[in-house]
Amino acid sequence: MECPHLASSVCIVPDSTRFPSGSPSSWCCAVCRSNKSPWVCLMCSSVHCGRYVNGHAKKHYEDAQINSNNIKKSEKHEKEKLQHAVCMDCSSYSTFCYRCDDFVVNDTKMGLVQRVREHLQNLENSAISVDRHRKRKLMESSSVSKYLKINGGTTAVCATGLRNLGNTCFMNAILQSLSNIQQFCCYFKELPAVELRSGKTAGRRTYHTRSQGDNSVSLVEEFRKTLCALWQGSQTAFCPESLFYVIWKIMPNFRGYQQQDAHEFMRYLLDHLHLELQRSYNGMTTSFISPDSSSISSSSKCCVNGVSTIVTNIFGGILQNEVNCLICGTESRKFDPFLDLSLDIPSQFRNKRSKNQDNGPVCTLRDCLRSFTDLEELDETELYMCHKCKKRQKSTKKFWIQKLPKVLCLHLKRFHWTAYLRNKIDTYVEFPLRGLDMKCFLLEVNIF
Repeated sequence: MECPHLASSVCIVPDSTRFPSGSPSSWCCAVCRSNKSPWVCLMCSSVHCGRYVNGHAKKHYEDAQINSNNIKKSEKHEKEKLQHAVCMDCSSYSTFCYRCDDFVVNDTKMGLVQRVREHLQNLENSAISVDRHRKRKLMESSSVSKYLKINGGTTAVCATGLRNLGNTCFMNAILQSLSNIQQFCCYFKELPAVELRSGKTAGRRTYHTRSQGDNSVSLVEEFRKTLCALWQGSQTAFCPESLFYVIWKIMPNFRGYQQQDAHEFMRYLLDHLHLELQRSYNGMTTSFISPDSSSISSSSKCCVNGVSTIVTNIFGGILQNEVNCLICGTESRKFDPFLDLSLDIPSQFRNKRSKNQDNGPVCTLRDCLRSFTDLEELDETELYMCHKCKKRQKSTKKFWIQKLPKVLCLHLKRFHWTAYLRNKIDTYVEFPLRGLDMKCFLLEVNIF
């Protein structure tokens, strides 16, 4: 948004002596000394933590407001000097105004906001260069190289981290997981780059805002850039702010820096990647389509909303849902594609919060899968409409996995809903790191 308070809230000029030492993304809060989500005040250059850490940046603004209100009306000029409403995120360089309670897209007449932003970027790059040089020397002095054996070959292990943009560990965890799925990651890295901007905006860096349109962003392109950056190995940590900007545009419910559900984010991300790849196919950009789609028969494809893409080719499976009428015995079968399976934790294990706790056996991933696929009788609120009986009847339901995906994503439901409350399930669940046997859950074992 266009902020009207910049003139009275931004007065610092770029000066290294006024800022703390080190990289801006690791600066510590002046109150609690936390280095998570640092924000710098553009009035006095003091550094405080964001509202999703301990909220000292907002407290700094509120304290300044109290001091400002105590000044007499005759000292109006001095009162205006005490406005500490505008601050900048030291990691993403986004600007926020507490009086407007929104992110800022404009600048002062002297361009002070952009000058501070560029100065912070230079400080960050300098710190990264020093750290990179130190680590390069350390690597050169070490004779041990990290390699991962895949299918008889050797591949360098991805060791680039992702910077936290507030409380975005949910996003970073999913991005790191997806980047280490070899076929999925290689597909996006080999896509051609897409130039989205031209004219006055060419070459400019994009920043987080809530007021710009979403017709000029590409999730596939930013996702490709992020994966390439993670595997270049030229930096110790990568800031995914451009990807986060696109996510804000395409998925508004993930705006802000608060905590989010990692599973929900993964579903939204995969769904939107799939839809954008499909749109590219409809626009005759055939390079976006799954390379295996031509060799898969139409009967075995797992297509979510139309044409198969790399998303459904890697994560797509098929469930068979069997419903049997308990009155006449009529059987109904339905086939549903899936990208992941959400598993309930069986109720008999819900008091077992640690592996060594004495009250009963340990819950395993197979127990959760067995609970998902076991035969169950539908209750009175879910009566099945039997086409033979011509009315709703009591029935049983059972799931089979007709087709396993190349990569099976399993989600454990960690919340239990009652009439009015949501309770966290802290049950310890044991799972194998290798060799999960899925044969007993398949409709036909030879499909796998």
